[in-house]
Amino acid sequence: MRRLFALFAVLALAASAPRVLSAQDSNAVKQDRKEVRHDRRELRGDRKDIRHDTRDIRQDRRDVRQDVKRGDTTDARRDARDLRHDARDRRHDVRDARRDRRDLRQDRKDVHEDRQEKKDSTK
Repeated sequence: MRRLFALFAVLALAASAPRVLSAQDSNAVKQDRKEVRHDRRELRGDRKDIRHDTRDIRQDRRDVRQDVKRGDTTDARRDARDLRHDARDRRHDVRDARRDRRDLRQDRKDVHEDRQEKKDSTK
């Protein structure tokens, strides 16, 4: 009786294992897709910040030139400080965008690998 029960338990586990594994695979694919969407959203935000900072830098350069031309050194110093701040902010945004692109590439690779594993496991 115990052998029969043990045999039944082993067969039940063997039959349910592929379903459990495929459910875990689909969760991994869903999670990777979610990460891809998140990385795309972050990358769009970084690009928007870079464009905004670039416009600010151009405007600050114009303001510094005009202040120097008029001889207003106080405003020129203030605009130069703002220019340095915007340039630093832009550098950070560029670094963030580079990191997000790398994350996006890795997440896309993970999605592809998960699909391949799922395809191979169903054969």
